[in-house]
Amino acid sequence: MGDFLHNWAADILPGYEQSAIDPITLVRPVDQSPAPRSVVLHVHGYNDYFFQAHLARAFADAGHAFYAADLARAGRSLKTGDVPHYMDDISEQGDDIALATQAVAAAHPGLPLVVHAHSTGGLAAAIWAAERPHPALAGLILDSPLFGTLLTRWQRTRALALPVVAARSPLAIVSSGPSLYAQRQHVSGGGRWQFDFELKRPEGVPIRAAWLAAARRARARVARGLHVQVPVLVARSDSCGPDTPDNPLLDHQDTVIDVGQIARLAPRIGDRVQELVIPGGVHELSLSRDEPRELYLGSVMRWMDSVVV
Repeated sequence: MGDFLHNWAADILPGYEQSAIDPITLVRPVDQSPAPRSVVLHVHGYNDYFFQAHLARAFADAGHAFYAADLARAGRSLKTGDVPHYMDDISEQGDDIALATQAVAAAHPGLPLVVHAHSTGGLAAAIWAAERPHPALAGLILDSPLFGTLLTRWQRTRALALPVVAARSPLAIVSSGPSLYAQRQHVSGGGRWQFDFELKRPEGVPIRAAWLAAARRARARVARGLHVQVPVLVARSDSCGPDTPDNPLLDHQDTVIDVGQIARLAPRIGDRVQELVIPGGVHELSLSRDEPRELYLGSVMRWMDSVVV
């Protein structure tokens, strides 16, 4: 862990550097604030990695040190032979978040720590914050946490057999197909962002039985109540819809998860939960069109002012 403070190398993202702490990789801007108010750790979701430099700049401009973690078997941390994004229990991602928070807190002793986590990362971070938070944790921001997926009636019926399939064949593929969401986000598909197709794949990453079973167990854990002790900001789009070519709102709504489930489960995270609804936001709110993105980032920074004093 001590080597982390000094062992930095140039990153694939210009102006950033990375440090490997097996099994994760931490990324930070080369130019950090000389006297930050807090330290922020960003945690990505499924079929994702850190490339959102504008998110880092927003936190930096508001006076916060910024780090991002590419979790085990994802992004920069993906190794030959790995099954991308695989887990068989949400605690595995909790282990990664614990390791990352220990490292960044050690780099900024005495500063309050805020975790900003998206989608599956948001689900994992919520449970981590409830069960084993770092002592420096001052707040938790959940960007479209994976509290419920958009399923057809047929998919819901098949899900009844998931525990059996996961136990017998954990690596069995239960869902696969292209991610129109990822395709639409990239500049080549008419979007606004550049990212590595090997690390965020437009063809999608197949969902394995054990991964899906782990996500479902984690959501059930949230539904029972988490009792997170720090302030929590839960952000989501105002609507959701199918990730299909005939959906005219692909760039105006969440096409990955059920925002109604986020609204239902958010109050069960703790007693200090604030909900943020972004009209026209996409699944990762920081990747939305200009107006909803600016609303999201501005709201996050104002919330940060209320918890980091």
